[in-house]
Amino acid sequence: MTILLLEFVICVFNVNDMLKNRILFCLFSLMTLTGSAQLNLSGLSQGDAASGIKEALSKGLTTAVLNLNKTDGFFGNALYKMLLPPDAQKIETALRKVGMGPQVDKAILAINRGAEKAVGSAAPIFGKAIKEITLTDAIGLLKGGNNSITQFFRNKTQSSLIEAFTPSVKSSLDSTQATKYYADLVNAYNKLPTTFKKSDPDLTSYVVGKSVDALFDQIAKEETNIRSNPAARGTDLLKKVFGGN
Repeated sequence: MTILLLEFVICVFNVNDMLKNRILFCLFSLMTLTGSAQLNLSGLSQGDAASGIKEALSKGLTTAVLNLNKTDGFFGNALYKMLLPPDAQKIETALRKVGMGPQVDKAILAINRGAEKAVGSAAPIFGKAIKEITLTDAIGLLKGGNNSITQFFRNKTQSSLIEAFTPSVKSSLDSTQATKYYADLVNAYNKLPTTFKKSDPDLTSYVVGKSVDALFDQIAKEETNIRSNPAARGTDLLKKVFGGN
């Protein structure tokens, strides 16, 4: 309601940037006094609040990349391990029945190794998007649960991140031969006499989607940790912003 009122005032009265910033500052103060904010804004400047949000996201991203950009970051994790794309499950079933299980397993391993390698390139892509979060964006993060910052960031940036991340994933899949092994499976399946409908799901799009999901899941977990565990805050700014949670 308060945010809607702010938008109405700015629109109707066509306020300039200086007045708009003062209104935004008052909104921060009002949310703090009414207890609606999840962040500890008492004594914080607008810049500190926004910087704290960016730092929490950056810390989450660093942790996510460290956890996933390593051997078995995907393949050895039951939560993130990638199998064949859902549309290719019939391929796996059919090929295992004709004794091609080892080839299927080789493709699955290569796919996960490609994802593990690709997420290393996500850091600068995600980092650039984090830097572009504005003070106005930060207002929407004052309310919400343990991963509200992550969800806001995801909703705002996911499409552009996927577009930017796709070439890195494709290159990683090529380098681990996942693309070749997967193409071999598809070709073998399409040659079976029992195959009436040819199949060739988009492997790169599938791995991009699963990798981005894993990264955001890890970032959300780190945000929750920062909010609930004082020892996880690490820096003076994070302690200042999240100390009241």
